[in-house]
Amino acid sequence: MQFPLFPLSSHILPEGRMALRIFEPRYTRMVKEVCEADTGFVVCMINSSGDKTNNTHIFPLGTFCKVIDFDILEDGLLGVTIEGQYCVSINNIETQYDELRIGQCTTCPDWHCESDPEELAPMTERLIEVFERYPEVSKLYDNAKFDDSVWVVNRWLELLPVGAEQKQHFMAQRDCNRIVEYLSQLID
Repeated sequence: MQFPLFPLSSHILPEGRMALRIFEPRYTRMVKEVCEADTGFVVCMINSSGDKTNNTHIFPLGTFCKVIDFDILEDGLLGVTIEGQYCVSINNIETQYDELRIGQCTTCPDWHCESDPEELAPMTERLIEVFERYPEVSKLYDNAKFDDSVWVVNRWLELLPVGAEQKQHFMAQRDCNRIVEYLSQLID
């Protein structure tokens, strides 16, 4: 499947939500087209050591997202809220006339998280604290799933202040064991 790509320095994972300010014409066109067709686009991370000419500035893993809400912001820009649906592997990136990138995308398998609930409890507690402290994060979610281990781990991976390469490494895993180990060390 081919989808438009929206490169960012941050990332979103399945069931994650993000508010975006759309101001570049290519992305305004993208949002209009995906809303009209009731489809979505792929949020992908920027590879700062890559080259825009050959599209290596885009990391190979992203998340297919759908627009779930939109509004005109106070500054007149288009504001959209998106929700991650599933992870994809991105290949064969083409650049369109207005510099919008389109990639051939293949669905990645869903993560499995078989960690002990007691091991995840401190991560869940800290995530609840983050949601309480930062209303701009919590207001994005109608129904936070703090009892779902994959949901909790995905939110942490989105929020962690680590580089794109590290996030790509964690996303490439078949399960969430490595990220759980990493988070356990951070929280302890």
